[in-house]
Amino acid sequence: MTASPTSQPRITVEQIKSPIGRPAVQRAALIGLGLNKIGRRASLEDTKAVRGLIAQVAHLIRIVEETPHESQAGQGQ
Repeated sequence: MTASPTSQPRITVEQIKSPIGRPAVQRAALIGLGLNKIGRRASLEDTKAVRGLIAQVAHLIRIVEETPHESQAGQGQ
């Protein structure tokens, strides 16, 4: 009944700016994404909740990579 961790598409984000001087909500969003220092990367499931957190701090992070769903990944090989 447990799904494999790669069954969902994944998105990798990297923190590029500091949260110093930003509202506490934005700092909390970074922590929720698993980011706490400039240059750190986190690979997360691509869900609406994660996309919402990314939208809150889009000016502090960049999207490094989006991995398609597992069934679509092997199509072109």
